[in-house]
Amino acid sequence: MAESIHQFTFETLQGKKVNFEDFKGKVLLIVNTASKCGFTPQLEGLEKLYQQFKDEGFEVLAFPSNQFGGQEPLNGEAVAEFCQVNYGVSFPIMQKSNVKGADANEVYKFLSSKPRNGKVSSKPLWNFHKYLVDRDGMVVDYYMTMTKPTSSKIVKKIKSLL
Repeated sequence: MAESIHQFTFETLQGKKVNFEDFKGKVLLIVNTASKCGFTPQLEGLEKLYQQFKDEGFEVLAFPSNQFGGQEPLNGEAVAEFCQVNYGVSFPIMQKSNVKGADANEVYKFLSSKPRNGKVSSKPLWNFHKYLVDRDGMVVDYYMTMTKPTSSKIVKKIKSLL
């Protein structure tokens, strides 16, 4: 039996505990981010998606990580400030953490483990790896770094879940 993402809690950059159970009934796009990456401009596309679908029950959740090329040197509020000032980001940004390997955060261990999530066996290979989670907290798909957030395949899949 596959687990649900709704069993987890995590902290935002501001130290606020986020209970994923609060996202029941919402479609989630979860992305590992970095501020000094060639793909960092994808933050703009993520914000555009968030604004387009947030009133229909859609959330973007960013998980900053420094595991790929040391491309997230910022910490805490500096990450949030960078994202807001440069890309207008208004979606939640979690605490900086590891997203792969033995010390990956529990959310990412779940997202990347098919025995746990029932669908996907894909660990991030770089920044801006995206996981799509349905209203029931089940992982339904993933998208590699090169796939832009506003790509037709992501938008079409989000619309089918809303």
